[in-house]
Amino acid sequence: MTRAGFAAIIGAPNAGKSTLTNRLVGAKVSIVTQKVQTTRFPVRGVAIEGEAQIVLVDTPGIFQPRRKLDRAMVRAAWGGVEDADVVVHLVDAAAEIAVTTGEAKAADKRAAVDVESIVEGLKGANRQAILALNKVDAVKRESLLALSQRLFDAGVYSEVFMISATTGSGVDDLKARLAALMPENPWFYPEDQTADLPARLLAAEITREKLYLRVHEELPYSAAVETTKFEERKDGSVRIEQNIYVERESQRPIVLGKGGQTLKWIGQKAREELTEILDRPVHLFLHVQVDERWADKREFYGDVGLDFDV
Repeated sequence: MTRAGFAAIIGAPNAGKSTLTNRLVGAKVSIVTQKVQTTRFPVRGVAIEGEAQIVLVDTPGIFQPRRKLDRAMVRAAWGGVEDADVVVHLVDAAAEIAVTTGEAKAADKRAAVDVESIVEGLKGANRQAILALNKVDAVKRESLLALSQRLFDAGVYSEVFMISATTGSGVDDLKARLAALMPENPWFYPEDQTADLPARLLAAEITREKLYLRVHEELPYSAAVETTKFEERKDGSVRIEQNIYVERESQRPIVLGKGGQTLKWIGQKAREELTEILDRPVHLFLHVQVDERWADKREFYGDVGLDFDV
């Protein structure tokens, strides 16, 4: 019996959401930086635990919005909460405790205000969440228990997990719990797909861009690129396989070029850009296929977030 569902990870900026997503998936899917507000859109990672598939929605940080973009990001985060089967509220325990002991920096104080606004938001949405206290390796146990009790008393949490997303401490227990809470469903994604969907999609878009840069004169819009494999390697690199679809046999030599030079150029340029964006070595393999009906295929629409049935 398989299970599959969505788990939204919400929290203040810099609570460690992207690090936790990557740890649960076991691969780098979300961009992790020291800069606040790196995640602009909900990034999905696909985690497998036994018979369960957990699709992680790594939402933008929920914070006090000041600009239009801020408001859009906060709205996207709450949208992720509404659609999810399970919500995990990730809290930076060290920042919270620093506020109560009077040792807080400005960033800690902002994080504490954001935690309050999330608690109020959960109350307003009438949602129960799992409380995950992060960075617990940096605080004393008694302070942690007091913090856990204080937050739990807010009445919006079903249970509490103490974790360190960075070291992985406690994360396996959280993962097992999320798996148990997923509804009975067939899996949504292929087993090998750990990477976030935007990364697969982004890779296809970049190759398509290079393709048109090179052959736009001869190939007006009758080509598509599909990422068929996106595999995390043990050495930290990524293997990406893609199909370039053209509609007619006569277009195939245009994409290949003399002695395969055109395809080689497209692959090289796409690989260079992907290496930079994904911040690790990329092995890119391109195949050219003739399929006169590619534009009629439903999967091309779903991949780019378009509605096939319009």
